[in-house]
Amino acid sequence: MNKLIIVEGLPCSGKSTTARFIAQQLDMTFIDEGTGDHPADYEFHAFLTDNQLENFTSDERQEIAKHTVKNSGGNIVSLGEFSGELFNKLLQYKIYDFLPWENERAVMLDKWREFAAKNDGGRYVFNCVLLQNPMCETMMRFGFDKSVSAGYIAEICEIIKPFSPIVVYLKNSEVYESVKKASAERGDEWLNSVIDYHCNGEYGKSHGLKGFDGYISALEERQRRELDILSKLDISSIVLDDPQKDWNKTYPDILAKLK
Repeated sequence: MNKLIIVEGLPCSGKSTTARFIAQQLDMTFIDEGTGDHPADYEFHAFLTDNQLENFTSDERQEIAKHTVKNSGGNIVSLGEFSGELFNKLLQYKIYDFLPWENERAVMLDKWREFAAKNDGGRYVFNCVLLQNPMCETMMRFGFDKSVSAGYIAEICEIIKPFSPIVVYLKNSEVYESVKKASAERGDEWLNSVIDYHCNGEYGKSHGLKGFDGYISALEERQRRELDILSKLDISSIVLDDPQKDWNKTYPDILAKLK
């Protein structure tokens, strides 16, 4: 029995809705991204060594300590608990987006190990985190070769083996159309943010990506890499072609393949 189902795919592919549906139908616990308290991810957290904490005042350190967990040889701080000047000072230590890769890799693998160690018999459905988050960091932010991404993701898969995990991948051949539709709903602020992230990271800069078309190009290449990596991982998977074209057909198909 699969105790962990991970729904993956590009932005605007329907991951969150699909993951929630699976969890409801199979009586599993749904874990969405962006909740701030993910059992296997540090979505909005900072990592500081004890030496780095010395850059803060005594009063600031006392406040930080209230929202800190000691782990990975340092201090994991929940950024969502802060605002103003102190938040801005902590932001430069954010795990995603700011931490050097070797530090980030070690911290994130420790988080996955922590999740696996707490294996209490629960059954979970995750919205992404196995492919999307590692690819955003290794590919988009750092511009690493696919082999680096694959190696890191394989390490995570080894850690979560006791859960008999399975990936449900929502493959999308209409990336341009899907993002256009979603951007009309999510607004310019969201679109400008994702364009900036994908075009101004190491991958985007090294490939000269610009604007909306550059963003789409980055997503299409990410999907190609993800599917290739997924096909070679030691993990069960279901790849659904263009599920967004007919969700009424897709949902029963997913359940049939998972049962």
